[in-house]
Amino acid sequence: MEYIYAALLLHKAGKQIDEEGVKKVLTAAGVTPDDAKVKSLVAALSEINIEETLKQAVMAPAAVAAAPAAAQAPQAPAKEEKKEEKKEEEEKKEEAIAGLSALFG
Repeated sequence: MEYIYAALLLHKAGKQIDEEGVKKVLTAAGVTPDDAKVKSLVAALSEINIEETLKQAVMAPAAVAAAPAAAQAPQAPAKEEKKEEKKEEEEKKEEAIAGLSALFG
């Protein structure tokens, strides 16, 4: 978990998320960095838009609360197709995030 925190801290500070930066943050926090985990994290995050992922994470609870109301309203088929596409995209992103959490337990 501390590896993810290090990456988020670098992102928030506007710094490049690279192996050296993650290692420095971990070392400053008193954690001995594992080179394999650092490399895996940096490689995985290079393919993810962190800002967009954070926005989705913040909006997820609101979407869950709004789901019952949305289910009651009739919808046009075009909207359903768009929702299916968005669901597929979200599932892919969730799988990527789940893969990251599996790496770092």
